[in-house]
Amino acid sequence: MLDILWLLPAALVVGTLIGAVGIGGVLLIPALTAFAGLDIHEAMATALFSFIFTGITGTVMFQRRGSIDWRMTTPVCAGAVIFAFLGAWLNSITGGGTLAVILASLMVFAGAYTLIMWRGLAQPVFHRHERAQRALLLGVGASSGFGSGLTGVGGPAISVPFMVLFGFPALTTIGTSQVIQIIAAVSGSVGNFQFGTINFRIAAIVTVLEIAGVFAGARIVHAVNAASLRKFVAVLCITVGAVLLKRALGWS
Repeated sequence: MLDILWLLPAALVVGTLIGAVGIGGVLLIPALTAFAGLDIHEAMATALFSFIFTGITGTVMFQRRGSIDWRMTTPVCAGAVIFAFLGAWLNSITGGGTLAVILASLMVFAGAYTLIMWRGLAQPVFHRHERAQRALLLGVGASSGFGSGLTGVGGPAISVPFMVLFGFPALTTIGTSQVIQIIAAVSGSVGNFQFGTINFRIAAIVTVLEIAGVFAGARIVHAVNAASLRKFVAVLCITVGAVLLKRALGWS
């Protein structure tokens, strides 16, 4: 019972981070294994399922504030649809240790690069070449969806650092991350229904706290300076990537 009580504030913090910077879901998985006693596959599937509802909440809140650029969001989500399902399939047949290490290393690199160049590019990559930029965003979505289905961390853990790295505005990037949560989580959960295990009782508990956190986080992100937000996202990318790398390598 005491362990479950520790899970509640952890879920609230995760939801706040999802609402504020898009990233945060990766922290839910170790919390589920530590405080709810779930094995790693069940924790990943349960966390991913909960992100359907945090994504819906975040999307509604960001859309009300006009912070979702659908021209940018649509190709990212399109890339995630199939690949999240494929990631869930791969999760069912392997622990994904090597891929998790690669994924975490890329996240740390993206965060470090963004921190060093925290002012960002003057314009997003391929801003004058719409077709090339759309292809880039499709690739970001595919990578995000696959990583989401494979590890249960949620699409934003991958889409946010890379979109910031490629020069897209931080606030609209986080807005996009709210939508991709829904797409990647639904697609990955469909795979987990077939290939994995979702603990719906635990999912219901953490989802309520996560949604409360998303409300708080969305208010925070619309009230802070954009440059400070971008810098914070970079630091958080490094931190989240390091946590994921530690977990993937089994370091104590």
